[in-house]
Amino acid sequence: MIEQRTVTKEREAARPLLSVRDLTVAFPSEAGRVDAVRGVSFDLHRGRTLGIVGESGSGKSVTSMAVMGLLPEYAAVSGEIRLGEDNLLDLDDRRMSKVRGRRIGMIFQDPLSSLTPIFSIGDQIVEALRIHQDIPQAAAWKRAVELLDLVGIPNPDRRAKGFPHEFSGGMRQRVVIAMAIANDPDFIIADEPTTALDVTVQAQILDVLKTAQRETGAAVIMITHDLGVVAGSADDVMVMYAGRAVEHAPVDELFARPRMPYTIGLMGAIPRLDDRARDALVPVRGTPPLLVDLPDACPFAERCPVVEDACRATEPALEPVAADGTAAGDAAPAHRAACRRSGEISGGAIDGAPVFPVPVLPETELAVIPREERAKVLDLVDVTKTFPLTKGGLLKRRVGTVHAVNGVDFDIREGETLGLVGESGCGKTTTLLEIMGLKAPERGSISVGGTDVARLRRKQDIGRVRRDIQMVFQDPMGALDPRMTVFDVLAEPLRAIGQRGRDVLEDRVAELMELVSLDPEHRDRFPAAFSGGQRQRIGIARALATRPKLLVLDEPVSALDVSVQAGVINLLNELKADLGLSYLFVAHDLSVVRHISDRVAVMYLGRIVEIGATDAVFDNPRHPYTRALLSAIPLPDPAAERGRERVLLRGDLPSPTDDQPGCRFVTRCPLHLTLGESQKERCRGETPRLTGEESQDHRDACHFADTLTTVET
Repeated sequence: MIEQRTVTKEREAARPLLSVRDLTVAFPSEAGRVDAVRGVSFDLHRGRTLGIVGESGSGKSVTSMAVMGLLPEYAAVSGEIRLGEDNLLDLDDRRMSKVRGRRIGMIFQDPLSSLTPIFSIGDQIVEALRIHQDIPQAAAWKRAVELLDLVGIPNPDRRAKGFPHEFSGGMRQRVVIAMAIANDPDFIIADEPTTALDVTVQAQILDVLKTAQRETGAAVIMITHDLGVVAGSADDVMVMYAGRAVEHAPVDELFARPRMPYTIGLMGAIPRLDDRARDALVPVRGTPPLLVDLPDACPFAERCPVVEDACRATEPALEPVAADGTAAGDAAPAHRAACRRSGEISGGAIDGAPVFPVPVLPETELAVIPREERAKVLDLVDVTKTFPLTKGGLLKRRVGTVHAVNGVDFDIREGETLGLVGESGCGKTTTLLEIMGLKAPERGSISVGGTDVARLRRKQDIGRVRRDIQMVFQDPMGALDPRMTVFDVLAEPLRAIGQRGRDVLEDRVAELMELVSLDPEHRDRFPAAFSGGQRQRIGIARALATRPKLLVLDEPVSALDVSVQAGVINLLNELKADLGLSYLFVAHDLSVVRHISDRVAVMYLGRIVEIGATDAVFDNPRHPYTRALLSAIPLPDPAAERGRERVLLRGDLPSPTDDQPGCRFVTRCPLHLTLGESQKERCRGETPRLTGEESQDHRDACHFADTLTTVET
């Protein structure tokens, strides 16, 4: 009898919780039928996590929406989505509503739009409970408070009565996770759950998601573009391209032995936090195909560096691949790829030649000149910016001061890139605005190319300095006028500096487009006709029009797919070497910052807490906040990711209106908790200053950084 029960349990464990077979989703459009998902099949087992990755438009989110039954009525859906004994595609909306929230939990990308602003957090969780369970109001409220406590919301009794706008982005996402697990679902779909969050908050949310999965025993479908998140969270990975699964394998197998050129390209395009070499990234050339009237051929053929004529004859099926070092007939366990040449690929190469050759980056001539001998192109000394905090309607009165930038010092030399990093609200953007405003700061000084901006009075003088400093924005589409052709976009700054004549403008526009690897023949097209990466190249070309010495780049690659991001980063490195440019590079992705920067400055609540040479800061971070930032960045390596020690920061940023003496990080600092009482008192009462050996180019603002280093040693 016992043996029979054991066999039954084993069979239950072997049976997939969710089974998707030959799922297809199509939408009507003016151009024709859009085949967004084309024959996707996969199994999801209880307690396991399936990561789905791919570029924008690959069909990841449409697949998840089909499973949830949330596609619009005009979508044509076929195939089978079996949850237990039920085929979800056979259920009408009323019956599907009983499945959603009860058996399936959903975590969306934007937590603010997932919550109703006019109801309290507690009421929304209670509603999710009472819709699916016969439970009294008081018991439901008690359960809601327990769920908020489980996902790490401090003071859950009080915060349950709060409204969504009173929570930070990370806290709102915790609430969404609490709602998703409220009814102990069989599985949870997490669609880009950390994309809109700071890296430290991302680490917290992934930790909460693991806790929720452990408590409920639920399976998880993790949809993301971040291979580092997949490496640390998933058990199995499915790579999607052009609406199809092109590779599917256990996470360790896929990262160690990718067998589809597209997967190899994605991995080569990612900058790594642990890579000191900073070689060129490997961009995946071209763009994904339009999913209208696709030919019967490999959809990746036009972008594949190892394509053969046979690849265009028919579309390859997703089939088991031979394991490395085995006979052709032996398949790697559960590893499948949709590529004719998958059996030839080993270690990312075919016959010893890399599938994606690594480009060679040019060396800048300035790199051999010592930093102290190069001229300063930008110099900030004690720069401060505050904003009044007012209250009242018609008669406003000042009730406080927001200290957005508080005594910032740094300089940038010729041919140098300074990366400026920190969480949202730390003052990065305000610092950029102060620099680009070319006005005297509230306190301190800003010099551009040796000229103090406080002394600029005449319009001509301001224009002359502005030529030397230009900006590239985060959103390439929002930064370009959709009614202007590329020629007009690039000619506008040329006309502003006095260049006239159609021939002169055409020659310079063609030169700028070639400089950023765009075809000058496309100069009469509008921005909408270009891809996201191409639009960002147009933005860079516009910034280069005045031949500046310094480019200020505000999150220039954060809105781009990883394959496109690699091309833009390589371009910036090439331009820096060829033109002798300097960059002020603002980003939240520290992997990108390490790859492109010579020096890095870490900001926290308006102050720089650590600054120095990139390798010195990344290899030996001294400030506890820098250590937390670095530990929160996921690595695209499952073995390394599982073995890392995380430094999870508890709580949110303190109020920027508080400018009392003392360390601003003290309320979240893990080192502070280990100090003696007298040391803690010093942290609370004395503001730390940037200190360190100038000769080593590494300074930090922590009273007890040496204590932390000694303890770890």
